[in-house]
Amino acid sequence: MLWSPETAGFAPPIILFLALLLDAVFGEFGPLFRVLPHPVALIGSLIGWFDRRLNRDNRSSGTRLIRGVVVTLLMVGFAAGIGWALLELARRVPNGWIIEMLAVTLLLAQRSLFDHVRAVVRGLDQNGLAGGRAAVAMIVGRDPETLDEHGVARAAIESLAESFADGVVAPVFWYLLFGLPGLLVYKTVNTMDSMIGYRTPRHEAFGCGAARLDDLMNYLPARIAAVLIVLASVFVPRGRPVSSLRVMARDGGKHRSPNAGWPEAAMAGALGVALSGPRSYHGKSTNQPWVGGEFSAQIGAAEIRRGLYLFVVACLLQAVMVALMVSLLLAGGVSLI
Repeated sequence: MLWSPETAGFAPPIILFLALLLDAVFGEFGPLFRVLPHPVALIGSLIGWFDRRLNRDNRSSGTRLIRGVVVTLLMVGFAAGIGWALLELARRVPNGWIIEMLAVTLLLAQRSLFDHVRAVVRGLDQNGLAGGRAAVAMIVGRDPETLDEHGVARAAIESLAESFADGVVAPVFWYLLFGLPGLLVYKTVNTMDSMIGYRTPRHEAFGCGAARLDDLMNYLPARIAAVLIVLASVFVPRGRPVSSLRVMARDGGKHRSPNAGWPEAAMAGALGVALSGPRSYHGKSTNQPWVGGEFSAQIGAAEIRRGLYLFVVACLLQAVMVALMVSLLLAGGVSLI
């Protein structure tokens, strides 16, 4: 690890392992955030304020680009400062490690991602295509009314694979490297990318800096996530580890994103399904290449269930890796408290 593990309580690998368990069982503490704003929602509100104030249509593209880069740097500095302040608080109060553990738990997305994708299965099972469209609209940006049942299933599986990388693996990666400040910086950059990183006339210049930084911060986590999916396919019924590895290596770079295609391609090969392909965003069609094109794109709720099974196993493998890290530190004589 590149940051000091000294805390007022358990060391970071233990805190991370406990946070992974807590998130898997309880998720994002939904009832609490019906009363209080979620930290990511607060970050989003601040990003939205900057967007409204500084990203005006009467400004030139160059001015909007510079302003967007400045906002990105300000948000990164703000997130790092909040993370450092929380660490200082954790060091100064009794059992302060609990504060850090809860903060890490809130910034993981294992359980929430599982629940959102499972809602698509339930929507299809209970209300058919209309139910599936309503549920998948909560997790994807494409136009749900253009999707048939197969398109709904593909969109759900694609979101599951991509979000495993940026919602589960990347937070763990940046926390292990730089602790809570690193995790908060990553979540802030990722939130900026989701809000202003789109290549639309309004955000193409203003969100360019945030989008490029998000690409950089997800480069290694996306590929780690893809490898975890390949490994997980060994342990699931009808998993295809060889196909997963082959499709990942062949199709991982076909996606419009430099990162999202890797876990998506690994998932396509592991399940034996075709993903990506043509889709519609905000009324405009895009002709994306197929990932795993040798397989069928005619899929449904059953394939989403298999994807969820694979996702759970991949999350378990990541937790095992963290546990092994703890064991290696213990074997090396490193104190974990």
